[in-house]
Amino acid sequence: MMYIVVNGESRQVSDRYSAENLVADMGLADRRVAMEVNREIVPRSTYAEHWFKDNDVIEIVAAIGGGAMSCV
Repeated sequence: MMYIVVNGESRQVSDRYSAENLVADMGLADRRVAMEVNREIVPRSTYAEHWFKDNDVIEIVAAIGGGAMSCV
C-alpha cells in the first residue's frame, strides 16, 4: 500500500494504482477533468499508463459551464 494526496486529502491506495483507477474510483470517468501530478499536467490519453508513486500530490479539476474549472 502507498499514500497519495488528492485535492489536499491523503488517500491510501494499492501499490499499482493508475490515474485511470483514480478517476474511476472518484466517479469521474465520464466527466471532463484535468489532472496535475506533482505540478505537471497528465494528459487524459495517458491515464491508463500513468502509475502513481508513494506521496504523489494530485490535483483534479472538472469543467463546469462556461469553461470554468472547479475542484472535485
